[in-house]
Amino acid sequence: MTTQERISLPTALITGCSAGGIGSALAEALHERGVHVFATARSREKMSHLEKYPNMTFLELDVTSSSDISAAVEAVKAQTGGTLNYLVNNSGVPLVFPALETDLDKAKELYDVNFWGVVAMTHSFAPLLISAKGTVANISSMGGVLSFPWCGFYASSKAAVRAYGEAVRLELAPFGVRVVTVMSGLIGTNIFTRSPEIDLSGSIYEGATKGVSDMATGAVIKDVTPASVYAGRVADDLVGGANGVIWRGKMSSMAWFLSTFLPAWVLDKMLVSGAGLEQLG
Repeated sequence: MTTQERISLPTALITGCSAGGIGSALAEALHERGVHVFATARSREKMSHLEKYPNMTFLELDVTSSSDISAAVEAVKAQTGGTLNYLVNNSGVPLVFPALETDLDKAKELYDVNFWGVVAMTHSFAPLLISAKGTVANISSMGGVLSFPWCGFYASSKAAVRAYGEAVRLELAPFGVRVVTVMSGLIGTNIFTRSPEIDLSGSIYEGATKGVSDMATGAVIKDVTPASVYAGRVADDLVGGANGVIWRGKMSSMAWFLSTFLPAWVLDKMLVSGAGLEQLG
């Protein structure tokens, strides 16, 4: 591709842009704000709903695959000349199950996507971001500060994303790169459709089956922020030069307040409510 053919707009690469998720909503929101979006997902078919937008490039990308990441870097370089204004690390998978009985291979697979995928993407795209004095946005969760029962591995992966992001923010600041950690609240997405049926037969937690299932299916969630509203706010944050930790989405500000100021014993009572733990012991 010649210099004349290169993209002249600001650019963003977003992971996890499958239909019905945060990544898809962010792709639309940034596109609306004049950004050329590199939309990525493990399957291009899952992004077909975005093909109506003119300033989008679609890449198949599994954040656990080093070869996929390398190919994505080269594809962006070819179209931008070696810069990237925004890297949005959104890919993530849920896992709701008692921590002590979770298959460790499954827990490691979750970390490979939710944490190590963020690390691999950030490391690989850092030179392009430095060239553009760009922004890394890591989509974390209020679960990173509120460890609800049955969500130990998911919550800890999101806590790790926050800690990593804050360290990298300081390390990239001398090069003019911002790092934003988005502590997301309750957002209306299809994440709960990925949860398998909960079977605790014979488990020491069998009595809490309903509580675990309600958490896995999202039955405990009564109100959410629409993904489009959340994405619009985050897109405005990024385009407006946000830096550091921000809290966006239903209950996110409340999560910050509770985790910061509430006594631990009071917070514990709130976190276990409806989890079914009272049925155990």
